[in-house]
Amino acid sequence: MKNILSLILFTTLFGSCSSNDEPNFEPQTEADILKYIDENGLNAEKSNTGLYYVIENEGSGEKPTSTSNVTVAYKGYFLNGTIFDKSNSSGVSFNLQQVIKGWTEGITYFKEGGNGILIIPSNLGYGNNGRRSIPGGAVLVFDINLISVN
Repeated sequence: MKNILSLILFTTLFGSCSSNDEPNFEPQTEADILKYIDENGLNAEKSNTGLYYVIENEGSGEKPTSTSNVTVAYKGYFLNGTIFDKSNSSGVSFNLQQVIKGWTEGITYFKEGGNGILIIPSNLGYGNNGRRSIPGGAVLVFDINLISVN
């Protein structure tokens, strides 16, 4: 009986904990995105899916499709400015079918050599579950530079 009570206590205390948990984090909404855009003086466009993007430089090279292999240099951060991921200046190569929906869509708005900002609502990012250091419901902001379509 003592072992069963210990197991129940352990499960209750630690069963719902994960590396995604962040104390007091509230899922973010479109109102949070609009506030961020306003506070940062961004001229953002909104797509039909709810992705916001800023094209600082469209670029002049090849334009990728949603199935292209690309090389992108980026910095990812939350609306509060906390950086959660960053590539080096030579970028990272991947297929646009192997990344979050916000990248699959957003990278296609640029041509090679282009750069700008993607503001990705959670449903186009890691959703309500989050991933590693990204809490569920988080809006993700990426500074991106499309180096090449491979």
